[in-house]
Amino acid sequence: MPIALVNDIRLHYEVFGAGEPVVLVSAAGASGRSWLIHQVPALLESGYQVCVYDSRGIPPSDECLGGFAIEDLVSDLVALLEFLDFGPARLVGTSMGAYVVQELALRRPELVRQAVLMACRARSDMLRTQLARSEIELAESGVTLPPSYRAVVRALQMLSPRSMEDQAAISDWLALLELAPPDGAGVRHQLALQPMPDRRAAYADIMVPCHVVSFAHDLVAPPMYGEELAECIPDATFDLVGDAGHFGYLERPEVVNRIITQYFASNDASGARGDTGMRRAP
Repeated sequence: MPIALVNDIRLHYEVFGAGEPVVLVSAAGASGRSWLIHQVPALLESGYQVCVYDSRGIPPSDECLGGFAIEDLVSDLVALLEFLDFGPARLVGTSMGAYVVQELALRRPELVRQAVLMACRARSDMLRTQLARSEIELAESGVTLPPSYRAVVRALQMLSPRSMEDQAAISDWLALLELAPPDGAGVRHQLALQPMPDRRAAYADIMVPCHVVSFAHDLVAPPMYGEELAECIPDATFDLVGDAGHFGYLERPEVVNRIITQYFASNDASGARGDTGMRRAP
């Protein structure tokens, strides 16, 4: 099990293939292995070397029970890129992972060749802030919810109507979500980062090529916030993927993989809005 000793913690990672490096950065509470079924094979087929890792808070990386800040997750990614000698690298982040990549692009642009930011935003709102705080409060209360109930609630939060109305698909999703263990302390620390400050003005200083991807039925990071983020970042481009919720990269992997690989393969990495602008993926 590959472990990088960075910033006084152990960070679990895996590297696949050969070629120009791509690093995939996961959402809060998600293992790096969530990328293995769909995105890693597509990127390997396109000739990239791919790294996935478990952020601090997610075993077998250190959970860091004393807590941490977004700056720590950014520093961990910097250290991992330097440990692997991957910079500048292409980066893909979703949800909290996109937040980490956004901050990295702002603070250490020399390490980022291109960035794809999915299910993302530049600020929080009252409802999503309260959702994160309520989930932490529930976890710390000691109440243990039945796995079947947790699975249904998570499906309603994270999936699109298309997945929920497909009886075979939702059966598989519920079975998978029931297997997820209750959130540990490390996950709660990650959830505490979800009420992000307003970074709209700061992100105007991001100068690396960025492509924002929102999912049409995302209740956690609605498309309006993705469009707003794309407008904040100079020359960023935007795609809206239909029939997908917050788990859009797992619900519509064929569409998401095509967006990622075409953006990475583009000779015009600057992505001028006049040419590609705001697009709606089928």
